[in-house]
Amino acid sequence: MNQLSPDLSVRVGPLRLKNPILTASGTFGYGKELIGQLDLNKLGGIVTKTITLKPRIGNPPPRIAETAAGIVNSIGLENPGLERFEKEYLPALKKLKTIRIVSIGGDKPEEIPVLARRLNRQNGIDAIEVNISCPNLKGKPTRLTVPDPVGSGRGGQVCQSVSATRELIRKVRRQTPLPLIVKLGPNVNNIVAIARSAHRAGADIIALINTFPALVVDWQTRKPFLGNITGGLSGPAIKPIALKMVWEVASKVKVPVIGMGGVISGSDVLEFLTAGASAVAIGSAHLVEPTASLRILEELEQLLKSHSIPAVREIIGSLQC
Repeated sequence: MNQLSPDLSVRVGPLRLKNPILTASGTFGYGKELIGQLDLNKLGGIVTKTITLKPRIGNPPPRIAETAAGIVNSIGLENPGLERFEKEYLPALKKLKTIRIVSIGGDKPEEIPVLARRLNRQNGIDAIEVNISCPNLKGKPTRLTVPDPVGSGRGGQVCQSVSATRELIRKVRRQTPLPLIVKLGPNVNNIVAIARSAHRAGADIIALINTFPALVVDWQTRKPFLGNITGGLSGPAIKPIALKMVWEVASKVKVPVIGMGGVISGSDVLEFLTAGASAVAIGSAHLVEPTASLRILEELEQLLKSHSIPAVREIIGSLQC
């Protein structure tokens, strides 16, 4: 007799997913690019590349450098802007029969609530991800700047400040009733405090983590490899740190967590779920294997079968410390 397939469905705050596999913003386009090539409806959800109010051309090349255990990217939130996104990409996204999450960012913090309000007029969007943690925006006004939390005087990202995070998410929350996911970065002293401020301000879900600021050097030319000098490190190298931050937030803040960072296998997914994540996003793996999410989903199902686990929900938050 064939073993019954495990129940892969999960609940992430107000969202019900057919399985815990999501695409991470920035590595999977807007869904439209792979429609017809992949059955995207099999996934738990699609998170679009981050869009801004106006088009962005991104950072100068080179933009991607391979490292020993991941990549460093400096794309700089290149995107077509809201108007073109609504006309050219959103119609295809609306047709998908899975959770559709639009990621938004801004050249300035005040643009993000405007984006939320305008997207709220559209049908076919299940949630909004507020990306306040991209490390690849450089210089005013193209960076979400706040007074530096450690007092260096250079300014930092919104996600590095409890008060700035709280203020921005409150403004976004007023503009839309859609579920809000806030994507945080790892370059902070206290990720729990930042996550708690976002949740209290109205975030329904916290996404952890974004990339780590990093530098790749070409010693022969004595110059940085990337055109923007620094970039964001992602891939397997960051997974243990991502797991720690997911565990900290999931265990100390009563908020659902989407975990990400170096996921390349079904086993990686189970590690994040065990640490407390309710869903897991696949990022850098798509850059070397565009079908990675579907492969990882199959591996997840097979692992649950082989260990006679009837429902993936039994794994979530099961870490024993």
